[in-house]
Amino acid sequence: MPGWRSIRGRVAVVITVPICLLLAVAGLAVQGRAEALDDARTTRAEVGLSLRVQSLVHQLQRERGLTNGLLGGEKRFRTPLTATRTRVDAALPGIRDDSAVKDVVLRHLADLAGIRTAADRGTADRAETLTFYTTAINALNAVDPVARTATGTDRQLSDGLAALRELAAAKESVALERGLLNGVFAEGTFHGREYLAFTEVRATRVAALARFRQVATQPQRTALSHAFETADAKRATAYENRAKDATDGSVLRVDAGTWWDAMTVLVDDLYAVQRSVGADVRGRADRLSHDAETGLAAYLAAGMLVAALLAGLAAFASRSLTRPLGALAEAAHDVARHRLPQAVARIQQSPPDQVEHLLATNTPGASGAPDTPDALDSPDARLRNGAAEITEVAASLRQVEHTALRLAAQQAGLRRTTTESLANLGRRNQNLVRRQLGLITRLERQELDPDALAELFELDHLATRMRRNAENLLVLAGHNQPRPTAAPAGALEVVQSAVAEVEQYRRVLIATVEPVRVRGHAVADVAHLLAELIENGLTFSPPTEPVEVHGWYDTEDDTYCFAVVDHGVGMSAADKERAHARFSDSGDQALLAAPARYLGHLVVGRLSHRLGDGTQVQLFDTPGGGLSALLALPGRLLTPTEDPTTTLPPARPAVSSLLNGFRAGVARAEARTTQGASS
Repeated sequence: MPGWRSIRGRVAVVITVPICLLLAVAGLAVQGRAEALDDARTTRAEVGLSLRVQSLVHQLQRERGLTNGLLGGEKRFRTPLTATRTRVDAALPGIRDDSAVKDVVLRHLADLAGIRTAADRGTADRAETLTFYTTAINALNAVDPVARTATGTDRQLSDGLAALRELAAAKESVALERGLLNGVFAEGTFHGREYLAFTEVRATRVAALARFRQVATQPQRTALSHAFETADAKRATAYENRAKDATDGSVLRVDAGTWWDAMTVLVDDLYAVQRSVGADVRGRADRLSHDAETGLAAYLAAGMLVAALLAGLAAFASRSLTRPLGALAEAAHDVARHRLPQAVARIQQSPPDQVEHLLATNTPGASGAPDTPDALDSPDARLRNGAAEITEVAASLRQVEHTALRLAAQQAGLRRTTTESLANLGRRNQNLVRRQLGLITRLERQELDPDALAELFELDHLATRMRRNAENLLVLAGHNQPRPTAAPAGALEVVQSAVAEVEQYRRVLIATVEPVRVRGHAVADVAHLLAELIENGLTFSPPTEPVEVHGWYDTEDDTYCFAVVDHGVGMSAADKERAHARFSDSGDQALLAAPARYLGHLVVGRLSHRLGDGTQVQLFDTPGGGLSALLALPGRLLTPTEDPTTTLPPARPAVSSLLNGFRAGVARAEARTTQGASS
């Protein structure tokens, strides 16, 4: 088939053939039968809506009667009235989909909440309340959705609809009489025009029942007769006759509750008859709909055949596309998730003389490739039978893999060259500074002039700073070995060594430093790390403000903490988070990605990582402004002090509270670390 080897050609075939078939089937449709089917379905839907409307009317009739009795003085109607209101509220949303019924509900039941509130408070007028409910019910009964249907040729359906309407009118008359006399019996007498309304309601009921019997079927008339022949119906008739004899306004001694119960049974029986008639009408509408559907069965069968053919063609075309695409996706995922990362890792970790060999063995289609075929180069039948575009995508992915490997090799070489350059430069500077320090030391021993000796001391200090900068290069390059220290050193000695390596050492205030000894292999790194933190505090604080250094032993966690406190510009929360991330990242990616002004953070992170697990560096806000850095050393880096009674000048009162804050900060930092590890 022309164009079948391309995705565009297959899609064109899949779309063109079904369109032609569907147009052929559409030409066989009969407009008349379609209209008959639509008409029957509309009738069925509207009958259902009519029954839902009557369900709401039934509950409103009950609420009307109970409300009238409550306003007449019967407080026992309050409980059933509450339940009836709930049922009314539940039935209202079900009929709001039809626009005509929705308008009636919005227009006539908008004040329903206010009427209920007034009735509960006893401030509502009984006649006005009865009129409100009656008006709303009459409006709902007047909206006959079934009358809008075009199905009028079936006599049985027309008679059923008429019977349903007349029975609704009769039931409303009975329910209205129940509600009207419920209030009259509760109060004990008629008031105003209530007796006249009572007689009008009875006349309306008689007329509606007579019209119903003319259009109803024999079973429907029999069911109606049974409803009026029950004991409750006869009891209600007796009470009704007593009300009819009270035309002179005499006192009616009738129990309102008994009247309500009897009439409620009669109303419920009439509602059951109404639902039976509605079921008959809906059944007739269903049969008409079925007959209309049968008339279109042949065309539907043809449509099903067309749909089956369309589904078969679509499935075949889809399978011919998805199988090779699925194979291509699997191969691409294997390359992206396994082959390429593994090859890149091997290239980055291999010596330079082996990189070309690794490129050859990992290049798709290379002669020196291993025996296992590449996923994108395998003779999979799904890829061989795929469209031309899929084959081209597979070839492109093979080229992407090869290019990625080449870029990885170039990056590995560039990174290796950069690291070696930094290490070489650092070693050269370190050797020169070491020789310079040795020369300065000899000159200091020989010099007797105090002024010249002071200048030599200044030069010695500058050389010490230069040595730390050279060591920073080696730390960043990963080739630095700490300065040898044979014996442990005290915490105060470590702090003094760190202060000696910063420029503005005169601004450093060594506060209380509790005695402890740091093991020999860690002394140089701890001093270097403290020097970086002190230098940062001096740089970002006013030249008139000192930078304080504190040290204390935390017996609870078996750690020793150094605190470097400045009163400078401080850092935002986001900057502190980024700084902590640089402290914890010891890989080469951090060195390549971090800006040059943050290299000190990387040095601190590398040194803390080299000191081992348990060494932490945290940043906190200084009370009153500024930034404080906390270095926590684990107990394995410490040795007991030889003279535990050694004391230093006591810290200022503000420093004591600061130390407590640092201890709380350490606890919070450990809590965050634990929470992050668990998540």
